[in-house]
Amino acid sequence: MPEFVVVLVEPKYSGNVGAVARSMMNFDVRRLVLVKPACPLDQACYARAMHATGILDSAVTFPTFADATKDLDFLVATSSVEAHTEKYYLRNSIALDKFAGDIAKVDGKVGLVFGREDYGLFNEEIAVCDILVKIPTSDEYPSLNLSHAVTLVLYELYKERHPGRKQRELGRVENDTLHGFFAELLDTIEYPAHKKAQTKIMFRRMMGRAMPSLWEYHTFMGVLSKTLSRLKNKK
Repeated sequence: MPEFVVVLVEPKYSGNVGAVARSMMNFDVRRLVLVKPACPLDQACYARAMHATGILDSAVTFPTFADATKDLDFLVATSSVEAHTEKYYLRNSIALDKFAGDIAKVDGKVGLVFGREDYGLFNEEIAVCDILVKIPTSDEYPSLNLSHAVTLVLYELYKERHPGRKQRELGRVENDTLHGFFAELLDTIEYPAHKKAQTKIMFRRMMGRAMPSLWEYHTFMGVLSKTLSRLKNKK
């Protein structure tokens, strides 16, 4: 079963952080991570948290996004901005309800990443996430309040939890190894340099949606390993 961690990137308003903690308590999520917050956890924050002040007390703050997420196995970006063509992989998102059903297969620490109230997440932050989730909203006004977005995501995840369901065990080490092999494959076949970044993101998104089992991972890694070996031996 996945362990969810809420990651707030540079939150600006303490009341929002408190409201997020309250929602986390409502839906059985206890770990809160803050990346370079622009607001203190003040009285307004604790007042909005109500009975979830313990989550605020145990919240961990990091100076950078990389530091905050290095121990997480799977990263989920959230954004109100999505691509209108599937070729733009960076902003190619999946619907919240589909994500909530699929993520139940993951066994590990899943970081639910929420961006700044004014700017959301930067492209470089989204690029290192395994999946991008969009909450369906009106085209006329798609942007949600931070605490409301967190509440909707946690609610959908809460509905989908099924204790006892067989889970996979694919963590950050396996994920990094897989993407390292793919990058090496691109280098070996002399893939065009100007296409590499987008192609790597495409592959990360594709594998993020697939959520392969540990057995599937090892099988695919075997194929990649033999492919690389034969390509190198031909040179």
